[in-house]
Amino acid sequence: MSRIDWIILTITLCGIIIYGIYKSRTTKNLDGYFLSNRTMPWYLVLLSIMGTQASAITFLSAPGQAYTDGMRFVQYYFGLPLAMIVICIVFVPIFRNLKVYTAYEFLEERFDVKTRTFTSFLFQLSRGLSTGISIYAPSLILSSLLGWNIYWTNMIMGGLLIIYTVSGGARAVAHTQKLQLIIIITGMIIAGYMVVHLMPAGIGFHEALNIGGKSGKMNVITSGITTNGFDWKDKYNIWSGIIGGFFLALSYFGTDQSQVGRYLTAKDNRESKIGLLINGLVKVPMQFLILMIGVLVFSFYHYNKAPIYFNDTQIEEAKLTIKKDSLENLEKQYAVVASDNNVEKSAIKKQYKDVLKRALPDEDVNDTNYIFLRFVIDYLPKGLIGLLIAVIFLAAWGSIAAALNALASCTVVDIHKKFINKELTSKMDYRISKLYTLCWGLFCIAVAEFASNLGNSLIETVNILGSLFYGVILGIFLVAFWIKQIKGHAVFYSAIISELLVIAIYKADIISFLWLNVIGAVLVITTGAVFQIFFSAYDYRKIKTLPRDD
Repeated sequence: MSRIDWIILTITLCGIIIYGIYKSRTTKNLDGYFLSNRTMPWYLVLLSIMGTQASAITFLSAPGQAYTDGMRFVQYYFGLPLAMIVICIVFVPIFRNLKVYTAYEFLEERFDVKTRTFTSFLFQLSRGLSTGISIYAPSLILSSLLGWNIYWTNMIMGGLLIIYTVSGGARAVAHTQKLQLIIIITGMIIAGYMVVHLMPAGIGFHEALNIGGKSGKMNVITSGITTNGFDWKDKYNIWSGIIGGFFLALSYFGTDQSQVGRYLTAKDNRESKIGLLINGLVKVPMQFLILMIGVLVFSFYHYNKAPIYFNDTQIEEAKLTIKKDSLENLEKQYAVVASDNNVEKSAIKKQYKDVLKRALPDEDVNDTNYIFLRFVIDYLPKGLIGLLIAVIFLAAWGSIAAALNALASCTVVDIHKKFINKELTSKMDYRISKLYTLCWGLFCIAVAEFASNLGNSLIETVNILGSLFYGVILGIFLVAFWIKQIKGHAVFYSAIISELLVIAIYKADIISFLWLNVIGAVLVITTGAVFQIFFSAYDYRKIKTLPRDD
C-alpha cells in the first residue's frame, strides 16, 4: 500500500479506538457494562444489531462467494424477515419483562439450573469459535498485504480490538458500531462504483450484470431440484433459505446473547422491536448488494485477465519449494491463453492449485477469501485502498467486540455468579466482567491461530459452525415458550442427545448445513416429549409404590 493508504487506515482505526474509549463512560456495574443501563434508542439498537451481524467476513468473503458460486447465497437470508416478526412478538417481551442480563436466565425459571448452564455453554462454545474465525479474517488481510506471519498478525489484531472492548463494554460497542457502519456502507458503495467505472468504455452497470448473468452468476433464486428430485445437499436454494434460514435467524437473533444483548440495551420494548424489524427489512437488500459487487468483479475480469491464483503470499511461499518451476511454467501457459477461453483458463487454474497443494500440503488452497481483496489492491486508486481495508477492519471489530461483550456477560451471569461467587458487589461485578472480556479475547485469538485450514470460504465456515449449535439452542427455547408439559430433566437430556445427533448428521454429509437448524430444533422437541413421557411414567410408578397411611 502507499503512504496515503497507510495514513487513512491508521487514522480511521485509531479514531475508532479513541472514540470507543471516550464513549465508554457508564455506571460501573453489570447493567452499565453489559446493557448500557438499558438506555439506547432504536436507531443505535438497529446499527448495533447490523454491526454485530455484518462482520469482516461479510465484506471480505461474500464478494468472493458470489464470484465463484453466484448470487444464490442471498437465499440464506430469506427467512430472516419472518424471524424478526416472531422474535418481536415472543422473545422481546419475555426477555425485557424479566429484566434478564442473558437470555439463558429465563431457562432456569422455566426449567432448572442445569438446562440454563448447558444452553449457555453451547452458546459460549459456538460464539467463541466463530469469533476466533472473525479475528482471523482481518489478520488475513494484513498478512497478505505485508507478508507478515499470520500468527503474530492474529495477536496484533485481537490485541488492538480488546483495548476498547474491555474498557468500554456495551456502550462503547454500540457507539463505535454506529460510526463503523457509516464508514463501511460508504466504502462498499464506492467499491461498487469503482468496479463499474474501471470497465472498458461502453460497458456500464447493466452490461456488467448481463455478463454475470450469462455466466450463471445472477442465480438469485434456485429451486434445489435436479433430475433426481430435490437435492438435500444443495447448500443454497429457496427452500433451505426460507425454512432453514428462518430457524437459523430465529435462533441467532432470538437466543444468541451477542444479538439478544444488543436489543436488551434499548430503552423499552418498542425501541427493541423497531430496531429488529428495520433490520429485517434492510438485511436482505444489503447482502444482495454486497454479493452483487462480487458479480461485478467477475464481469470486470471478463475484460481483464484474472490472476491465476488470488493469494500472492501463498504463491511466494510455494515458490520457495521444489515446485517453483512447475508453478512458473503454468503461469506462462496461463499468460498466453485468450481472455475468453474460459475452459482452458479453468483447466490451467486447476492444475496450478494442485501443484500449490503439493508444494504446501499443510495449507488450504481455496483462494475465495482473497478475490475481492486482490481486486482492491491491484486496481483501486491510492487512498481508496486504505479506506476499503479500514472497512474490513471496522466490520471485524464491530462484530467481535459485541461477541466478546456477550461471551463475558454469559460467563459472569450464568457461571461465575451462579457457581463461583454469588456475593459479588457492584464494583466487583464490573472488575470481573472486564477480566472475563479479556480472557475471551485471548481465547478467540487462540482459535484464530488454527483458522487457516478450514477449507470453505470464511462466511460459509462461520454459518456452518453456527448451524451445528443453533438448532438445538432454539429447540430448548421453543419448548420453554410453548410446550409447558415438557420439564427440565426431559429437555436437558434431549438437548444433549440432539446435539450429538446433529454433529453426527453433519459428519455424515447427508444434508445441507442450513437444514441442521431445523433438524436440531425438531429433535429437541420430539426427544424431549419422549423423555417427558418416560419420566412422568417413572414418577407415577414411584408415587404408586409409596407406603400409604391406612
